[in-house]
Amino acid sequence: MGITGFRLREKPQTLYAGDDSHQRMAYSGDWGATAGKERLLMRGVNRIGGRLSEEENVRMSRLQGCRDSALSSSYSLFQAYCMALSSWLCLLCSLLLVTTVIFAATAQPLVPAVFIFGDSVVDAGNNNRLYTVVKANFPPYGRDFASHRATGRFCNGKLASDFTVENIGFTSYPPAYLSDEAAAGRSLLTGANFASGGSGYCDYTAKLYNAVSLSQQLEFFKQYQTRLSQVAGNANATSTISGAICLLSAGSSDFVQNYYVNPLLYRAYTPDQFSDILLQSYSVFIQVVPLGARRIGVTTLPPIGCLPASITVFGSGVDGCVQKLNRDAISFNHKLNVTSQGLRRRLSGLNLVVLDIYQPLYGLVANPSENGFAEARRACCGSGLIETSVLCNAKSVGTCANASQYVFWDGFHPTEAANRVLADSLLLAGISLIS
Repeated sequence: MGITGFRLREKPQTLYAGDDSHQRMAYSGDWGATAGKERLLMRGVNRIGGRLSEEENVRMSRLQGCRDSALSSSYSLFQAYCMALSSWLCLLCSLLLVTTVIFAATAQPLVPAVFIFGDSVVDAGNNNRLYTVVKANFPPYGRDFASHRATGRFCNGKLASDFTVENIGFTSYPPAYLSDEAAAGRSLLTGANFASGGSGYCDYTAKLYNAVSLSQQLEFFKQYQTRLSQVAGNANATSTISGAICLLSAGSSDFVQNYYVNPLLYRAYTPDQFSDILLQSYSVFIQVVPLGARRIGVTTLPPIGCLPASITVFGSGVDGCVQKLNRDAISFNHKLNVTSQGLRRRLSGLNLVVLDIYQPLYGLVANPSENGFAEARRACCGSGLIETSVLCNAKSVGTCANASQYVFWDGFHPTEAANRVLADSLLLAGISLIS
Protein backbone atom coordinates (compact mmCIF):
# COMPACT_ATOMS: atom_id res chain seq x y z
CA MET A 1 0.00 0.00 0.00
CA GLY A 2 1.46 3.35 -0.98
CA ILE A 3 0.97 6.81 0.39
CA THR A 4 -1.76 7.44 -2.14
CA GLY A 5 -3.86 4.82 -0.35
CA PHE A 6 -4.50 7.29 2.46
CA ARG A 7 -6.46 10.52 2.43
CA LEU A 8 -5.67 13.19 4.98
CA ARG A 9 -8.82 14.39 6.71
CA GLU A 10 -9.51 18.05 7.34
CA LYS A 11 -9.95 19.22 10.88
CA PRO A 12 -13.65 18.86 11.74
CA GLN A 13 -15.88 21.64 12.86
CA THR A 14 -16.76 21.97 16.52
CA LEU A 15 -20.18 20.41 16.85
CA TYR A 16 -20.86 21.43 20.44
CA ALA A 17 -21.54 25.14 20.55
CA GLY A 18 -19.72 26.78 23.43
CA ASP A 19 -17.90 23.59 24.41
CA ASP A 20 -14.92 22.31 22.47
CA SER A 21 -13.93 19.63 24.99
CA HIS A 22 -15.09 16.87 22.67
CA GLN A 23 -13.06 18.21 19.81
CA ARG A 24 -10.02 18.57 22.04
CA MET A 25 -10.42 15.05 23.32
CA ALA A 26 -10.63 13.63 19.81
CA TYR A 27 -7.89 15.62 18.16
CA SER A 28 -5.44 16.75 20.81
CA GLY A 29 -2.56 14.96 22.45
CA ASP A 30 1.19 14.50 22.30
CA TRP A 31 1.86 13.65 18.70
CA GLY A 32 5.57 13.73 19.38
CA ALA A 33 5.08 10.07 20.22
CA THR A 34 5.22 9.16 16.54
CA ALA A 35 8.46 7.31 17.11
CA GLY A 36 6.66 5.17 19.65
CA LYS A 37 4.13 4.19 17.00
CA GLU A 38 6.98 3.17 14.71
CA ARG A 39 8.53 1.03 17.44
CA LEU A 40 5.12 -0.51 18.01
CA LEU A 41 4.92 -1.60 14.38
CA MET A 42 8.45 -2.98 14.58
CA ARG A 43 7.59 -4.93 17.71
CA GLY A 44 4.45 -6.24 16.03
CA VAL A 45 6.52 -7.91 13.33
CA ASN A 46 8.81 -9.47 15.92
CA ARG A 47 5.85 -10.76 17.95
CA ILE A 48 3.88 -12.07 15.00
CA GLY A 49 6.75 -13.44 12.98
CA GLY A 50 8.29 -15.19 15.95
CA ARG A 51 12.03 -15.42 16.51
CA LEU A 52 14.04 -13.65 13.80
CA SER A 53 17.16 -15.24 12.34
CA GLU A 54 20.51 -13.47 12.54
CA GLU A 55 20.16 -12.46 8.90
CA GLU A 56 16.66 -11.12 9.50
CA ASN A 57 17.89 -9.15 12.51
CA VAL A 58 20.52 -7.56 10.30
CA ARG A 59 17.82 -6.73 7.79
CA MET A 60 15.64 -5.28 10.53
CA SER A 61 18.53 -3.01 11.55
CA ARG A 62 18.86 -1.97 7.94
CA LEU A 63 15.11 -1.35 7.88
CA GLN A 64 15.48 1.11 10.75
CA GLY A 65 18.07 2.95 8.71
CA CYS A 66 15.80 2.76 5.69
CA ARG A 67 12.99 4.42 7.59
CA ASP A 68 15.19 7.19 8.99
CA SER A 69 16.76 7.98 5.63
CA ALA A 70 13.34 7.97 3.99
CA LEU A 71 12.05 10.59 6.37
CA SER A 72 15.03 12.87 5.68
CA SER A 73 15.21 12.40 1.92
CA SER A 74 12.86 12.03 -1.00
CA TYR A 75 10.40 9.19 -1.29
CA SER A 76 12.07 8.07 -4.54
CA LEU A 77 15.36 7.48 -2.74
CA PHE A 78 13.44 5.55 -0.10
CA GLN A 79 11.96 3.26 -2.77
CA ALA A 80 15.35 2.63 -4.34
CA TYR A 81 16.90 1.75 -1.00
CA CYS A 82 14.07 -0.61 -0.11
CA MET A 83 14.48 -2.57 -3.34
CA ALA A 84 17.48 -4.21 -1.72
CA LEU A 85 15.31 -5.64 1.04
CA SER A 86 12.92 -8.55 0.94
CA SER A 87 9.39 -7.72 -0.18
CA TRP A 88 7.77 -8.02 3.24
CA LEU A 89 10.35 -5.74 4.82
CA CYS A 90 9.81 -3.19 2.07
CA LEU A 91 6.06 -3.31 2.66
CA LEU A 92 6.58 -2.79 6.38
CA CYS A 93 8.93 0.10 5.69
CA SER A 94 6.23 1.69 3.54
CA LEU A 95 3.69 1.27 6.33
CA LEU A 96 6.09 2.87 8.80
CA LEU A 97 6.62 5.86 6.54
CA VAL A 98 2.92 6.23 5.77
CA THR A 99 1.97 6.08 9.44
CA THR A 100 4.64 8.64 10.33
CA VAL A 101 3.61 11.02 7.54
CA ILE A 102 -0.08 10.85 8.46
CA PHE A 103 0.46 11.37 12.19
CA ALA A 104 2.86 14.25 11.59
CA ALA A 105 0.69 15.93 8.97
CA THR A 106 -2.73 15.67 10.61
CA ALA A 107 -2.17 15.45 14.38
CA GLN A 108 -5.58 13.77 14.30
CA PRO A 109 -6.98 10.26 14.71
CA LEU A 110 -6.96 8.32 11.46
CA VAL A 111 -10.71 7.71 11.68
CA PRO A 112 -13.48 9.90 13.18
CA ALA A 113 -14.81 7.31 15.66
CA VAL A 114 -14.54 3.73 16.93
CA PHE A 115 -17.44 1.46 17.91
CA ILE A 116 -16.81 -1.73 19.86
CA PHE A 117 -19.10 -4.76 20.15
CA GLY A 118 -18.66 -8.14 21.78
CA ASP A 119 -17.83 -9.84 25.05
CA SER A 120 -15.62 -9.48 28.13
CA VAL A 121 -12.42 -9.28 26.08
CA VAL A 122 -13.46 -5.76 25.01
CA ASP A 123 -16.03 -4.77 27.69
CA ALA A 124 -15.00 -1.36 29.08
CA GLY A 125 -17.53 -1.29 31.91
CA ASN A 126 -21.05 -1.91 30.60
CA ASN A 127 -21.52 -4.81 33.00
CA ASN A 128 -21.00 -2.43 35.91
CA ARG A 129 -24.64 -1.40 35.40
CA LEU A 130 -26.05 -4.93 35.12
CA TYR A 131 -27.26 -7.46 37.68
CA THR A 132 -24.73 -10.11 36.76
CA VAL A 133 -21.90 -12.05 38.35
CA VAL A 134 -19.75 -11.28 35.31
CA LYS A 135 -18.19 -8.10 36.65
CA ALA A 136 -14.75 -6.61 37.02
CA ASN A 137 -15.38 -3.31 38.83
CA PHE A 138 -13.45 -4.20 41.98
CA PRO A 139 -9.80 -4.83 42.95
CA PRO A 140 -7.47 -6.25 41.88
CA TYR A 141 -8.95 -5.55 38.43
CA GLY A 142 -7.63 -2.25 37.08
CA ARG A 143 -4.73 -2.02 39.49
CA ASP A 144 -2.30 -1.17 36.66
CA PHE A 145 -4.70 1.07 34.74
CA ALA A 146 -3.78 4.76 34.56
CA SER A 147 -6.17 5.57 37.41
CA HIS A 148 -5.17 2.44 39.39
CA ARG A 149 -8.88 1.79 39.80
CA ALA A 150 -11.16 -0.95 38.52
CA THR A 151 -13.12 0.33 35.52
CA GLY A 152 -15.03 -2.82 34.63
CA ARG A 153 -12.35 -4.03 32.24
CA PHE A 154 -11.48 -7.70 32.69
CA CYS A 155 -7.79 -6.98 33.00
CA ASN A 156 -5.19 -5.50 35.32
CA GLY A 157 -4.92 -2.56 32.93
CA LYS A 158 -5.63 -1.80 29.30
CA LEU A 159 -7.46 -4.04 26.86
CA ALA A 160 -6.15 -4.83 23.39
CA SER A 161 -8.94 -2.61 22.05
CA ASP A 162 -7.66 0.26 24.22
CA PHE A 163 -4.21 -0.02 22.69
CA THR A 164 -5.77 -0.26 19.24
CA VAL A 165 -7.68 2.98 19.80
CA GLU A 166 -4.46 4.65 20.95
CA ASN A 167 -2.58 3.32 17.94
CA ILE A 168 -4.92 5.04 15.50
CA GLY A 169 -4.54 8.36 17.25
CA PHE A 170 -7.18 8.80 19.95
CA THR A 171 -6.26 10.19 23.35
CA SER A 172 -9.33 8.76 25.09
CA TYR A 173 -11.26 5.52 24.80
CA PRO A 174 -14.82 4.98 23.54
CA PRO A 175 -16.90 5.05 26.75
CA ALA A 176 -19.03 2.13 27.86
CA TYR A 177 -22.45 2.97 26.45
CA LEU A 178 -24.19 2.35 29.78
CA SER A 179 -21.73 4.54 31.71
CA ASP A 180 -22.37 7.99 33.15
CA GLU A 181 -19.84 9.43 30.71
CA ALA A 182 -21.80 8.19 27.70
CA ALA A 183 -25.15 9.16 29.25
CA ALA A 184 -23.89 12.72 29.72
CA GLY A 185 -22.88 12.91 26.07
CA ARG A 186 -19.16 13.18 26.74
CA SER A 187 -17.06 11.61 23.98
CA LEU A 188 -20.20 11.02 21.94
CA LEU A 189 -18.46 12.16 18.77
CA THR A 190 -15.57 9.72 19.07
CA GLY A 191 -17.55 6.49 19.40
CA ALA A 192 -18.90 4.13 22.02
CA ASN A 193 -18.29 0.69 23.51
CA PHE A 194 -21.32 -1.62 23.54
CA ALA A 195 -19.53 -4.84 24.57
CA SER A 196 -20.71 -6.89 27.53
CA GLY A 197 -18.89 -9.62 29.44
CA GLY A 198 -20.65 -12.96 29.05
CA SER A 199 -22.13 -12.06 25.68
CA GLY A 200 -21.61 -13.95 22.44
CA TYR A 201 -22.93 -14.61 18.97
CA CYS A 202 -25.64 -16.75 20.54
CA ASP A 203 -28.16 -14.61 22.40
CA TYR A 204 -28.76 -17.46 24.84
CA THR A 205 -25.15 -17.17 26.00
CA ALA A 206 -25.83 -13.60 27.09
CA LYS A 207 -29.10 -14.66 28.71
CA LEU A 208 -27.27 -17.21 30.88
CA TYR A 209 -25.18 -14.45 32.44
CA ASN A 210 -27.65 -11.58 32.16
CA ALA A 211 -25.29 -9.81 29.79
CA VAL A 212 -26.10 -7.50 26.89
CA SER A 213 -26.64 -9.71 23.84
CA LEU A 214 -25.30 -8.74 20.43
CA SER A 215 -28.88 -8.11 19.34
CA GLN A 216 -29.32 -5.62 22.17
CA GLN A 217 -25.93 -4.09 21.44
CA LEU A 218 -27.22 -3.33 17.96
CA GLU A 219 -30.29 -1.68 19.47
CA PHE A 220 -28.00 0.48 21.62
CA PHE A 221 -26.04 1.37 18.49
CA LYS A 222 -29.26 2.56 16.84
CA GLN A 223 -30.00 4.68 19.92
CA TYR A 224 -26.49 6.10 19.70
CA GLN A 225 -27.03 7.09 16.07
CA THR A 226 -30.23 8.91 16.97
CA ARG A 227 -28.48 10.81 19.77
CA LEU A 228 -25.54 11.66 17.52
CA SER A 229 -27.86 13.04 14.83
CA GLN A 230 -29.63 15.20 17.41
CA VAL A 231 -26.35 16.63 18.66
CA ALA A 232 -24.28 16.87 15.49
CA GLY A 233 -26.88 16.98 12.73
CA ASN A 234 -27.70 14.28 10.22
CA ALA A 235 -24.91 15.10 7.78
CA ASN A 236 -22.16 15.10 10.42
CA ALA A 237 -23.58 11.96 12.05
CA THR A 238 -23.61 10.14 8.72
CA SER A 239 -20.04 11.22 7.99
CA THR A 240 -18.83 10.13 11.43
CA ILE A 241 -20.40 6.69 11.22
CA SER A 242 -19.43 5.99 7.62
CA GLY A 243 -15.80 6.80 8.39
CA ALA A 244 -15.69 4.98 11.72
CA ILE A 245 -14.23 1.58 12.50
CA CYS A 246 -16.42 -1.08 14.12
CA LEU A 247 -14.60 -3.77 16.12
CA LEU A 248 -16.28 -7.07 17.01
CA SER A 249 -14.87 -9.66 19.42
CA ALA A 250 -17.12 -12.58 20.30
CA GLY A 251 -17.39 -16.36 20.32
CA SER A 252 -15.17 -17.40 23.23
CA SER A 253 -18.00 -17.21 25.77
CA ASP A 254 -20.27 -19.15 23.41
CA PHE A 255 -17.91 -22.10 23.56
CA VAL A 256 -16.17 -21.96 26.94
CA GLN A 257 -19.02 -20.63 29.07
CA ASN A 258 -21.94 -22.18 27.22
CA TYR A 259 -21.38 -25.04 24.76
CA TYR A 260 -18.73 -27.04 26.62
CA VAL A 261 -20.56 -26.87 29.96
CA ASN A 262 -24.13 -27.20 28.65
CA PRO A 263 -25.26 -30.80 27.97
CA LEU A 264 -28.33 -29.49 26.17
CA LEU A 265 -25.95 -28.13 23.56
CA TYR A 266 -22.99 -30.52 23.35
CA ARG A 267 -25.30 -33.55 23.22
CA ALA A 268 -27.44 -32.01 20.49
CA TYR A 269 -24.75 -30.42 18.32
CA THR A 270 -21.20 -31.22 17.31
CA PRO A 271 -18.70 -28.35 17.64
CA ASP A 272 -18.89 -27.84 13.87
CA GLN A 273 -22.68 -27.66 13.96
CA PHE A 274 -22.56 -25.21 16.85
CA SER A 275 -20.05 -23.12 14.90
CA ASP A 276 -22.48 -22.98 11.99
CA ILE A 277 -25.19 -21.67 14.32
CA LEU A 278 -22.86 -18.96 15.64
CA LEU A 279 -21.80 -17.95 12.15
CA GLN A 280 -25.41 -17.54 11.10
CA SER A 281 -25.75 -14.99 13.90
CA TYR A 282 -22.48 -13.40 12.83
CA SER A 283 -23.75 -13.02 9.26
CA VAL A 284 -26.94 -11.35 10.46
CA PHE A 285 -24.93 -9.02 12.68
CA ILE A 286 -22.60 -7.95 9.86
CA GLN A 287 -25.51 -7.32 7.51
CA VAL A 288 -27.31 -5.21 10.10
CA VAL A 289 -24.52 -3.51 12.04
CA PRO A 290 -23.29 -1.24 9.24
CA LEU A 291 -26.31 1.07 9.49
CA GLY A 292 -24.04 3.39 7.58
CA ALA A 293 -20.75 1.96 8.92
CA ARG A 294 -18.56 0.38 6.25
CA ARG A 295 -15.35 -0.56 8.07
CA ILE A 296 -15.60 -3.61 10.32
CA GLY A 297 -12.86 -5.65 11.97
CA VAL A 298 -13.80 -8.98 13.56
CA THR A 299 -11.41 -11.02 15.68
CA THR A 300 -11.02 -14.76 15.41
CA LEU A 301 -11.38 -17.07 18.38
CA PRO A 302 -8.24 -17.21 20.52
CA PRO A 303 -6.66 -20.57 21.41
CA ILE A 304 -9.45 -21.30 23.91
CA GLY A 305 -7.74 -24.53 24.91
CA CYS A 306 -4.82 -22.52 26.30
CA LEU A 307 -6.90 -20.43 28.70
CA PRO A 308 -5.91 -21.28 32.30
CA ALA A 309 -9.54 -22.02 33.19
CA SER A 310 -9.86 -24.41 30.23
CA ILE A 311 -6.68 -26.24 31.22
CA THR A 312 -7.94 -26.55 34.81
CA VAL A 313 -11.36 -27.88 33.84
CA PHE A 314 -10.51 -30.07 30.84
CA GLY A 315 -6.86 -31.01 31.40
CA SER A 316 -3.92 -30.27 29.13
CA GLY A 317 -2.30 -32.20 26.31
CA VAL A 318 1.23 -32.57 25.02
CA ASP A 319 1.54 -28.87 24.24
CA GLY A 320 0.17 -27.82 27.62
CA CYS A 321 -3.21 -26.80 26.17
CA VAL A 322 -6.51 -28.59 25.60
CA GLN A 323 -5.97 -29.71 22.02
CA LYS A 324 -9.61 -30.53 21.29
CA LEU A 325 -10.72 -27.02 22.22
CA ASN A 326 -7.99 -25.50 20.09
CA ARG A 327 -9.00 -27.66 17.14
CA ASP A 328 -12.57 -26.40 17.54
CA ALA A 329 -11.28 -22.82 17.57
CA ILE A 330 -9.20 -23.38 14.44
CA SER A 331 -12.19 -24.92 12.66
CA PHE A 332 -14.41 -22.00 13.67
CA ASN A 333 -11.82 -19.49 12.51
CA HIS A 334 -11.60 -21.16 9.11
CA LYS A 335 -15.36 -20.96 8.74
CA LEU A 336 -15.29 -17.35 9.94
CA ASN A 337 -12.90 -16.46 7.14
CA VAL A 338 -14.99 -18.26 4.52
CA THR A 339 -18.20 -16.63 5.78
CA SER A 340 -16.54 -13.21 5.77
CA GLN A 341 -15.37 -13.67 2.19
CA GLY A 342 -18.96 -14.38 1.18
CA LEU A 343 -20.21 -11.30 3.01
CA ARG A 344 -17.64 -9.10 1.28
CA ARG A 345 -18.81 -10.37 -2.10
CA ARG A 346 -22.49 -9.79 -1.32
CA LEU A 347 -22.28 -6.45 0.49
CA SER A 348 -20.98 -3.78 -1.85
CA GLY A 349 -18.69 -1.22 -0.27
CA LEU A 350 -18.13 -3.23 2.91
CA ASN A 351 -14.55 -3.26 4.21
CA LEU A 352 -14.63 -6.37 6.42
CA VAL A 353 -11.33 -7.61 7.85
CA VAL A 354 -10.82 -10.76 9.91
CA LEU A 355 -8.22 -10.04 12.60
CA ASP A 356 -6.29 -13.12 13.69
CA ILE A 357 -5.89 -13.34 17.45
CA TYR A 358 -5.30 -17.09 17.60
CA GLN A 359 -1.73 -17.19 16.30
CA PRO A 360 -0.39 -14.17 18.23
CA LEU A 361 -1.78 -15.41 21.55
CA TYR A 362 -0.73 -19.00 20.90
CA GLY A 363 2.75 -17.71 20.18
CA LEU A 364 2.87 -16.06 23.61
CA VAL A 365 1.66 -19.24 25.31
CA ALA A 366 3.98 -21.57 23.41
CA ASN A 367 7.07 -19.37 23.73
CA PRO A 368 6.58 -17.03 26.70
CA SER A 369 10.26 -16.39 27.43
CA GLU A 370 10.95 -15.39 23.83
CA ASN A 371 8.26 -12.75 24.18
CA GLY A 372 9.31 -11.37 27.56
CA PHE A 373 6.98 -13.42 29.78
CA ALA A 374 7.76 -15.83 32.59
CA GLU A 375 4.40 -17.61 32.99
CA ALA A 376 1.84 -18.61 30.37
CA ARG A 377 -0.07 -21.56 31.88
CA ARG A 378 -1.27 -19.97 35.10
CA ALA A 379 -2.91 -16.59 35.49
CA CYS A 380 -1.75 -13.81 37.78
CA CYS A 381 -4.91 -13.55 39.89
CA GLY A 382 -5.31 -15.90 42.84
CA SER A 383 -4.16 -19.48 42.28
CA GLY A 384 -4.01 -18.76 38.57
CA LEU A 385 -6.07 -21.84 37.79
CA ILE A 386 -9.62 -20.65 37.24
CA GLU A 387 -10.36 -17.40 39.08
CA THR A 388 -12.19 -14.79 37.06
CA SER A 389 -14.79 -12.12 37.76
CA VAL A 390 -16.05 -12.36 41.37
CA LEU A 391 -13.60 -15.18 42.14
CA CYS A 392 -10.74 -12.83 41.30
CA ASN A 393 -11.00 -10.31 44.12
CA ALA A 394 -8.97 -8.43 46.69
CA LYS A 395 -8.99 -11.45 49.01
CA SER A 396 -7.82 -13.94 46.39
CA VAL A 397 -4.77 -15.70 47.81
CA GLY A 398 -1.66 -15.90 45.67
CA THR A 399 -2.20 -12.99 43.27
CA CYS A 400 1.11 -12.13 41.63
CA ALA A 401 2.97 -8.90 42.29
CA ASN A 402 4.07 -8.25 38.70
CA ALA A 403 1.39 -9.00 36.12
CA SER A 404 3.67 -7.99 33.25
CA GLN A 405 5.45 -11.34 33.64
CA TYR A 406 2.20 -13.22 32.98
CA VAL A 407 0.35 -13.81 29.72
CA PHE A 408 -2.99 -14.18 31.52
CA TRP A 409 -4.45 -11.93 34.17
CA ASP A 410 -7.30 -14.22 35.25
CA GLY A 411 -8.60 -17.60 34.11
CA PHE A 412 -9.92 -16.23 30.82
CA HIS A 413 -8.35 -12.86 30.02
CA PRO A 414 -4.86 -11.66 29.03
CA THR A 415 -2.81 -9.17 31.02
CA GLU A 416 -2.20 -5.64 29.86
CA ALA A 417 1.29 -6.71 28.73
CA ALA A 418 -0.16 -9.48 26.56
CA ASN A 419 -2.89 -7.16 25.28
CA ARG A 420 -0.21 -4.75 24.10
CA VAL A 421 1.31 -7.52 21.98
CA LEU A 422 -2.09 -8.53 20.61
CA ALA A 423 -2.78 -4.91 19.70
CA ASP A 424 0.45 -4.89 17.68
CA SER A 425 -0.94 -7.70 15.55
CA LEU A 426 -4.31 -5.97 15.24
CA LEU A 427 -2.60 -2.84 13.94
CA LEU A 428 -0.79 -4.73 11.21
CA ALA A 429 -3.72 -6.98 10.27
CA GLY A 430 -6.21 -4.13 10.19
CA ILE A 431 -4.17 -1.54 8.31
CA SER A 432 -6.66 -1.62 5.42
CA LEU A 433 -9.41 -0.38 7.75
CA ILE A 434 -7.71 3.01 8.02
CA SER A 435 -6.75 3.35 4.36
